[in-house]
Amino acid sequence: MPRSHPGRAPGTRGGRFPVLDPATGKAFDEAPDQQPEELDAVVGRAHEAWRGWRANSLARSKALLTAADAVEAAGADLAPLLTREQGKPLAESYAEVARAAARLRYFGEMGAELAPESQEITDGRPVRGEIRWRPLGPTAAIVPWNFPLQLASAKFAPALAAGNTVVLKPSPFTPLATRLLGSVLSTALPENVLTVVTGREPLGARLASHPGIRHVTFTGSVPTGRAVARGAAASLAQVTLELGGNDAAILLDDVDVERIAERLFWAAFRNCGQVCMAVKRVYAPARLYARVVEALAEHAKTVVVGAGLDPDTQLGPVNNAPQLAGVERRTARALADGARAAAGGHRLDRPGYFFAPTVLADVPPASPVVTEEQFGPVLPVLPYRSLDESVDAANDTGFGLGGSVWGTDLDRAGAVADRLECGTAWINHHAELSLAQPFAGIKDSGVGVAGGPWGLYGNLRPFVVHRPEET
Repeated sequence: MPRSHPGRAPGTRGGRFPVLDPATGKAFDEAPDQQPEELDAVVGRAHEAWRGWRANSLARSKALLTAADAVEAAGADLAPLLTREQGKPLAESYAEVARAAARLRYFGEMGAELAPESQEITDGRPVRGEIRWRPLGPTAAIVPWNFPLQLASAKFAPALAAGNTVVLKPSPFTPLATRLLGSVLSTALPENVLTVVTGREPLGARLASHPGIRHVTFTGSVPTGRAVARGAAASLAQVTLELGGNDAAILLDDVDVERIAERLFWAAFRNCGQVCMAVKRVYAPARLYARVVEALAEHAKTVVVGAGLDPDTQLGPVNNAPQLAGVERRTARALADGARAAAGGHRLDRPGYFFAPTVLADVPPASPVVTEEQFGPVLPVLPYRSLDESVDAANDTGFGLGGSVWGTDLDRAGAVADRLECGTAWINHHAELSLAQPFAGIKDSGVGVAGGPWGLYGNLRPFVVHRPEET
């Protein structure tokens, strides 16, 4: 199997764009730069393929299971390519490939069981109604650069299981592993059931607004999500949006700081902090504040930062130059406003997009590094004097994706978690999800639900048949 993109994408006219290695900041390959007008043919083929794909649920289940096996078998090709373009440590790339395969297997095995059953309804009239469920049609899946394969599978696995076809567009920062994934899946799926398109904007905007697309599922920033929703509204397509978060971790006054410090650190810094549901703010009781800052800073100072392909690396680079600039800007603003860098606080003096793992203390609560999603290896720690104060601060955000509470008394921690305004709350851990559970945000963190049967329902619509009662 090729280790890079397999030739020219169907329908491309020869334009290509460079793909950079974030560990060097230099181009190491290129990808097809498909043009917006080429989407008409791609979506048309997806619509034609939909006619057959939606008709046989048993065939769909078998194909998804075959696809899961194919993805697992291709791990040695997919994972290094993912690390090369995304930057994460190789072990994390292998885990991402495994997660993509697991999601395909979950929906392959459970798709028919998860699907809602037909249901009869009566209202006393001599008419019988039956509710059935139909797939929506061709689906646009638009995926960001932080977890290209995992987030792609979270979108296309339930869509395919429900009987939809998918046009998948990865970020132009990470197109190659997704293209290779598409090539792998083509060995298991009928032609044009899943098509990967790559290119720079306005390709994504055109895909979201294409009149042949009936469902747009997108993960990314709030401003881009709003633009996607506006585009989809042109054809009244259904939208599912996961738009990031600013997750808070509240540490209770009975927390064992030394025991939870490593888990809390990685809940914030995994994938270089580029996780929508990572811990992005820590609220610590005033009497434990200095110990919390010190414990997190010690991990930040000792973690091994390097290229993802280096086996010793624990933390890779920021994925791209614009994101690195945002991390630098928010950190510099916090320091200028009086924050103290207990660890890091600066870009590393080496090629690539490396930023020192940073723990910030004494941060003004209104600082952008607290109020905005920093999406990088920077963690502000803030003190609180009352539990109500910490809950109010955690909820004082436009985001509502996740949050966590850390403490020894689990019942008390659970009661605090119940007060968090978010889609998922964890106790003594963070950002762990089961394939069988719903995943959704509130407020600016999104619209719609992913995961488990709820992810499948979002790819179906009810269809009602009325018939007279037999006389």
